[in-house]
Amino acid sequence: MNEMNGHDIEDLRPGMQATFSKTLTEADIVLFAGVSGDNNAVHVNEEFAATTPFGGRIAHGFLTASVISAAVANRLPGPGTVYLSQQMKFRAPVRPGDTVHATVTVTAVDEARARATLATVCRVRETVVIEGEALVMTTSRARRERAAAEAAAAAAAAAAPTATQQPA
Repeated sequence: MNEMNGHDIEDLRPGMQATFSKTLTEADIVLFAGVSGDNNAVHVNEEFAATTPFGGRIAHGFLTASVISAAVANRLPGPGTVYLSQQMKFRAPVRPGDTVHATVTVTAVDEARARATLATVCRVRETVVIEGEALVMTTSRARRERAAAEAAAAAAAAAAPTATQQPA
């Protein structure tokens, strides 16, 4: 684990899994519309949304997908992880008040590059609403240890007398 309690690449193994859950509230949807600029009536206008195949308002797909980001950042691999890519398929709508359960599962580990591939699935109750795959860059214990050793060697070299210096 790194100093922020995130998993280093050396800790990860295929099959490791974690879940993060969040209930998407009315406030979340309104705030996401404001911050993203996505004011599509299917998200913010109940009268209009009632006339759509959804029969009412639905949460933004990317608001729902942000629960995956929370699972990656807070659970697995955890703090220190950087997203490189995310592929997603939106399978079903999410409505205001639904609780989204995002599960990430390690499917592949590349220790040399500090990269992990994760299967990503969001569910509301038993219904899969999003599924996909993420590629993330994680922290690395080996890289931290190598950097510390290089810094120590550089400090020792800087402190050592050179051939042109005469001892006092």
